[in-house]
Amino acid sequence: MILASQPEWAPRVSKDDPNAAPGRLQAPARPTLRQREASVRGRVDPKVRNRFQARRMSRFTVLLAGTIRPTPALRDEVAGTRVVAADRGMRHAAPLGLSPELWIGDFDSAGADLQALHPDVPRETFPADKDKTDGELAIRTALARGATSLLLVGACGGPRTDHAFMHLVLAIGLAEEGVSIELFDGAERGVPLVEGRRTIVDAVPGAAFSILRFSDVEGLSISGAKWPLEGVDLPFSSILTQSNEATGPVEVTIERGRAVLIVQAEAGPD
Repeated sequence: MILASQPEWAPRVSKDDPNAAPGRLQAPARPTLRQREASVRGRVDPKVRNRFQARRMSRFTVLLAGTIRPTPALRDEVAGTRVVAADRGMRHAAPLGLSPELWIGDFDSAGADLQALHPDVPRETFPADKDKTDGELAIRTALARGATSLLLVGACGGPRTDHAFMHLVLAIGLAEEGVSIELFDGAERGVPLVEGRRTIVDAVPGAAFSILRFSDVEGLSISGAKWPLEGVDLPFSSILTQSNEATGPVEVTIERGRAVLIVQAEAGPD
């Protein structure tokens, strides 16, 4: 989850934990979608609330064929979003309690059993020989249907490393175009880094994170980490940003270059 700017959700010094070090910043319990919506209902007039709900409906989940872990956190992220499934990505719909509004692909990897489970979902079929993957077609369709925010589920993992790479590249390109986009599979979260923009991602203290770079980068700064950096220039070939450790919310900026921040959902060994 990319942390919102609301002060009540920002990290703060714990006053209740007797074991907390003096002055140590503690990340508060992450509010669920229902808690956030209840908070809005309780203090905002109906017109503003309706705009909030409309913005929520412009968030699309795109189900892709990689592996997922259907955790409560992932279910909360996808709740209330519009959903488009790409070919075998439909297998994630049932575990996440989702009913996609459209199923896209050439259906070469969605077997007969999977298709039989979802006979009522509208489909858009494409030929196997085409210049875009099913995943890219699903992403473009979500944007054409009004998506201003995208959550890619199942973007990584699975048998096709080239598809995982493609999803990361697409995410960077869309973020540069101004689209809010994240990748989350229940086990790890990916957020493209945009030049000159500060990115803050919620993280469990002790969770491993890395910055995958797709070019040389300049002016890389990292805080909220065991090994912070400040204004560092790195060549593409450097692996310095591999396997850092969060101490709370992770904050990253780059002045030049292309990269994706990958944060594990749980603390533990790499």
